Amino acid sequence: MDFDLNEEQTLLQDSIRRTLADRYGFEQRKSYMASETGWSRELWAQYAELGLLGLPFAEEDGGFGGGAEEMLILAEQMGRALTLEPWFATLVLGGGFLRHGAGAALRGELVPAIAGGECLLAFAQVERDSRYSLHDVQTVAKRDGSGWAITGRKGMVWHGDTADHFIVTARTGGSRRDRGGVGVFLVPKDQAQVQGFRTVDGQRAAEVAFDNARASHCLGEDALPLVDRVVDEAIAALAAEAVGAMDVAQAMTVDYMKTRTQFGKPIGSFQALQHKAADMLVAIEQARSMAFFAAMASRGEDAAERRRDMHAVKVQTGRASRLVGQLSIQLHGGIAMTMEYAAGHYFKRLTVNEATFGDTDFHLRQLADMGGLIAA
Repeated sequence: MDFDLNEEQTLLQDSIRRTLADRYGFEQRKSYMASETGWSRELWAQYAELGLLGLPFAEEDGGFGGGAEEMLILAEQMGRALTLEPWFATLVLGGGFLRHGAGAALRGELVPAIAGGECLLAFAQVERDSRYSLHDVQTVAKRDGSGWAITGRKGMVWHGDTADHFIVTARTGGSRRDRGGVGVFLVPKDQAQVQGFRTVDGQRAAEVAFDNARASHCLGEDALPLVDRVVDEAIAALAAEAVGAMDVAQAMTVDYMKTRTQFGKPIGSFQALQHKAADMLVAIEQARSMAFFAAMASRGEDAAERRRDMHAVKVQTGRASRLVGQLSIQLHGGIAMTMEYAAGHYFKRLTVNEATFGDTDFHLRQLADMGGLIAA
């Protein structure tokens, strides 16, 4: 199988990398983080000009017709720069629900606005006691005339403090942990009470409360399969983002080992530390292979097989992220723990990435319960 990029994909990769190299230096990133929104609106508009915000959407909906491979390229480059903008919340999560669950009219309304940088989405799914379960939902959706009223609280809503619309999971029937009766709804921001905060890795998230909030659209009254599919695609994007972050963390560490001296020699000349750097490289290449695998598997129509694949992706990527992040800190020494040096920020992003939609231990248990990656 050929994993080389074609000409158009190479141009896309180079375009994103040049833009981020010019606009996402470490000091620039800190200034974006300190801004009112916690990210750069100006740079978001530049993403729109480059066509990045329309990348995953079909051309007939106002997008650019990109696929899983193009999103892998985007995610990896965003990971390399530790970007703060809401590309994951809007394009991967919100975009996934629009592509797989919305009708043509709704896609025609929102996709051009997203592609133009004028509309932001956020996925409100996590609840206080739900842990990593997608079907543990206490938020309630009740019929209200011709529409739905949503009541409940959601936590850790990525970029919820700047979202224009929330995509909300709410129970339309059954009990709290039933897999049936989980609906998906589009709720405008003026129907929610939002409290934003900064996450440990510098991104933005929010606690969101709905009190008889009026949903503008229902994407499905019994839509857990839709949620599963979108989250599977999100896991593929997270894997690619982690590879980008690990690449830079490893390169920074090797450069530091070449210049930091101890006992009159660069520490990179010590064989034990060379072995650690080699371990990092091996882990990254394994994770890169899994990111390619995830991009292909995310298109699968067999939900059980796709979920099995994504459990495996999460396990391998999570293990690699932890190893690379920890070794990067250890080989840098104390300087890596300071806010003024980038290595610690990469470690934080990798740590948050690993926990998003389930950490390594969670997915390993799920994979074991399914009989492993290769079904008997």
